[in-house]
Amino acid sequence: MKEHLVVETRLARINDVLDRRQPDLRVFMERVVNYHNVSAILRTADAVGVLHVHYFHEDDLPINDAVTRGAHQWLILHREENVAEGLRRLKASGFQIVATGLFPETVHFREVDYTRPTVIVVGHELLGISEEVREEADIIVKIPMYGMVQSLNVSVATAVVLYEAERQRVAAGFYDTPRLSEEERREILDRWTHEHVIRKKARGRI
Repeated sequence: MKEHLVVETRLARINDVLDRRQPDLRVFMERVVNYHNVSAILRTADAVGVLHVHYFHEDDLPINDAVTRGAHQWLILHREENVAEGLRRLKASGFQIVATGLFPETVHFREVDYTRPTVIVVGHELLGISEEVREEADIIVKIPMYGMVQSLNVSVATAVVLYEAERQRVAAGFYDTPRLSEEERREILDRWTHEHVIRKKARGRI
């Protein structure tokens, strides 16, 4: 293990966060293009204990630190070159693919068992998920709407679904026992307490 370059109180906080990370609850952003939406999704993902976020984006992921408040630094971001291949790889690893959308086959978002290994897929602000995602998804969920508009902003919708997953996982005791392997934890701890600090120093932010 590399030398920790953070003070003891910071190290304790990082370990506390790692104790509650949910490696088998993931977010997949497909062509979410607005920087505010991307940043808000990342901030919510960190808040509920997500560790891995996958994304498909033609350019660099538009992140605004003022919105994330640095939350993206505590996530592992995976850039996917092909949406269908990325989802199939996750399914082969045992994940259920839960996408959001408005289609005849959609079910209420609370009807899903989020204690299973789950990837929550959200799509473009105007176009929603692609046909590729619809074909690969095991379940497509909707959030009930009782007003004049048909859907929520993508970052809000993601938060609603993630917090339902959090509710179920809290009830199942998933946040009470560390769920990362020792190897995963050691690797992430090295990254967060050593590599991150060195990069910040190089940018003159420390």
